[in-house]
Amino acid sequence: MAVYKGKYVLQGLKKITPDMEKDLDLAYDICMSYKDGFPCEMCGRCCHQPNIVVRPDEVDRIAYAAGIPLHDFITKHIVRTSDGRLLFSKTDPCAFLNEDNRCRIWKDRPEICRDFPYAVSMFMSRVYIALTDENADIIELIGYMDESWPCTGVIRSSISEKIREARSASSAKPGEGSG
Repeated sequence: MAVYKGKYVLQGLKKITPDMEKDLDLAYDICMSYKDGFPCEMCGRCCHQPNIVVRPDEVDRIAYAAGIPLHDFITKHIVRTSDGRLLFSKTDPCAFLNEDNRCRIWKDRPEICRDFPYAVSMFMSRVYIALTDENADIIELIGYMDESWPCTGVIRSSISEKIREARSASSAKPGEGSG
């Protein structure tokens, strides 16, 4: 399985070629433009996702932030999947979501929580497909996104234009195009 930037799992691919990496870089830039431009509105909806991944290097930090002894945190709040990933065991809602939709571990939350939904493997892979396949409809590809969420509403309203702009920019030859 191919991994982009050391953390984005691209299922179905064995390796990333240099040409693919250029397009993945474009997809990543599009995803990051959302993350940087639309901060979390703390609606709490993403805290009900089934697969909140915790990287091994995050476990100690999160346990400390939650005020839970490490052994208790690992045994009561983490499950290991058959493919070796670590996930929060309670996610509907997340065990660290307060009644007011605020995260108890906000400063120390897992990276996937920081990146969701903008810079996660699923969204990035859909943006990549839309960039590389002109017949692909990005809105259909991201049909899994609930457009009533503030963050995904922003994405769905502007992603098609961002894809068109990126395709146009990547097809322009050096020295051509607007400047």
